[in-house]
Amino acid sequence: MSRTLVTGGAGYIGSFIVRALSRKGYEPVVYDNMEEGHRDAVTDAELVHGDLADRDRIYQTLRHYGIDSVIHMAAYCLVGESERLPLKYFQNNMANGLNLLGAMFHAGIKSLVFSSSAAVYGEPSSIPIDEEAPTHPTNVYGETKLYYERILERCERAAYGLRYVALRYFNAAGADKNGTMGEDHHHETHLIPLVLKAALDQTETIEVFGTDYPTSDGTCIRDYVHVEDLANAHVLAMEAIEDGLKSATYNLGNGKGYSVMDVLDTAKRITGKQISWVPANRRPGDPAILVASSDRIKVDLGWKIQRPELEQIVQTAWAWHSSHPDGYGDRVSRRQNTQRD
Repeated sequence: MSRTLVTGGAGYIGSFIVRALSRKGYEPVVYDNMEEGHRDAVTDAELVHGDLADRDRIYQTLRHYGIDSVIHMAAYCLVGESERLPLKYFQNNMANGLNLLGAMFHAGIKSLVFSSSAAVYGEPSSIPIDEEAPTHPTNVYGETKLYYERILERCERAAYGLRYVALRYFNAAGADKNGTMGEDHHHETHLIPLVLKAALDQTETIEVFGTDYPTSDGTCIRDYVHVEDLANAHVLAMEAIEDGLKSATYNLGNGKGYSVMDVLDTAKRITGKQISWVPANRRPGDPAILVASSDRIKVDLGWKIQRPELEQIVQTAWAWHSSHPDGYGDRVSRRQNTQRD
């Protein structure tokens, strides 16, 4: 079995990818600067504490562990922050990503699975969104993902021999059904965990950004895909590259849309809690509906969605948040370390 380096493998989606690789008999190695990652999320792999800004350390890690392929997850991903701090995002998501590619080519590694985003599409011209839809990102985060995809295309055409799969995520959500692994961001912005934290009385009233959209209940509709289904898609992509797949780009979505009110109602039903919310102004650039077509990856790679229903997604997320109200429990120590620095 091959050895795969997972950058950002101590993060939310990355840790599920690492577990999926391990369960299939691969030997994953995590490379993470731990800015947003959690040590306790890495239970099935070696963990290298390193930053993509350090090209020499990346190269030494690739050589030391005999890495055969890379799954590149490490990136900043807050849309609002990307607009306020564009240089931070271009430096980390692109310049540091170039360090990774340089180290890979120097080490003779030519297989990459890239964590891209539906943010590359911007305002959709039609629903559902397929891979041929126009790409016009409306924020810096989406731009960094699209530009990196184009860099990969150029590297494939050049003499590097790169083969890659870029996976454009829609809304990753959910957790392990037994509540052992889940979502724990230091600055949470995702709807489902925010709603469940409100059910636990950890946050106050939920703000619903826009109640006058042209949808059935006036709130935005989004495509939620279970994190374990996402993780399985990465394993399939890596295996396909090893089997000779030509470089490709795929959407990863559920194909079903759920409104903000659908999420609130489902969370109330599952938790048995009242969750208060207040209407707020629309956020600039928020489309009314974002729903993916993932037919291409289903046909090409045989990807199957195992948990398509919002009920299943929220149920697993509640199992995690209700049993781990403080997430992985490292926020206090991180705060103390920050204060000492």
